[in-house]
Amino acid sequence: MTSPARRPVAAASPVSRTGERVRDTANGSASAGHRYSRAMNETPTRSMNTPRAWMIDLAAWAVVGAILGAVGPFGSFFNDTLPVRLAYWMTLALISGAVIGASVRWVWPVARRRRVPAWAWVALLGVAITGPLGLFARVFAMGFWPGIRDRVSLIEWFGQTLLIELVFLAAYVAAHARAAQAPSGETSPMPTGAARILDRLPHRLGRDLLCLQMEDHYVRLHTPEGSVLGLTPLRTAITQVGAIEGMQVHRSWWVARQAVQGVVQDGRNLRLKLVSGLEAPVARSKVAELRAAGWPVGEA
Repeated sequence: MTSPARRPVAAASPVSRTGERVRDTANGSASAGHRYSRAMNETPTRSMNTPRAWMIDLAAWAVVGAILGAVGPFGSFFNDTLPVRLAYWMTLALISGAVIGASVRWVWPVARRRRVPAWAWVALLGVAITGPLGLFARVFAMGFWPGIRDRVSLIEWFGQTLLIELVFLAAYVAAHARAAQAPSGETSPMPTGAARILDRLPHRLGRDLLCLQMEDHYVRLHTPEGSVLGLTPLRTAITQVGAIEGMQVHRSWWVARQAVQGVVQDGRNLRLKLVSGLEAPVARSKVAELRAAGWPVGEA
């Protein structure tokens, strides 16, 4: 999408507890840029693939087009009247939004599975869509203003298109990544289906979730192959376990029932021994609830 400018304007495998603590401290003190990069690599395409999500997206792009038409960037303010500029920019914004939306929904999960950094796939996608969108925009603009062909060179035109597409694409992905992060004070209904939490696991860790462990603002996802940190509150992560049978056994732990191998009792304190060797503490207030649910926590 470009403007008919009249003139140029310028998580890891199991390690020792000591090693994990050192790594956790580093993760917990990550910079804002690191946290932003982590959020950008989340994949909220499940919530994006709904008619409502598409309607919101296109409505937002229409508003962007209206703003561009009113402001007239890259010298387009001088090209024609406000109604004509609005028609031009809103049409381009809607078409660009549809292309960007469809491309992101297809590329994002693929990039995440292959562990491609967000900055890399966003940049590559921006370059890829610039060609067809820039060509369409130029032909469309010449229908309004035939003199564009002589006033704006192809290099300048596609340069403007690339700049605008990269800015809009990065903002679009960032907005959806942040929307997928439930605020710490938000409560979500318990899901009844696929375990969305498994999408946070890298391929090397498999899909066999054993437990969730809260660590400050992060949650560590444990599998038999190791663990990985996710930036989300524990209660939000628990709402994403779907049909995996389990229970929050402690304010900092959720455990899958199939992961429990036995119980370790130390006086009045109980710990669940998991198949991976981990031991999850059990809050005293949870013992009766676990026993009533048939968990192997012994007799009162």
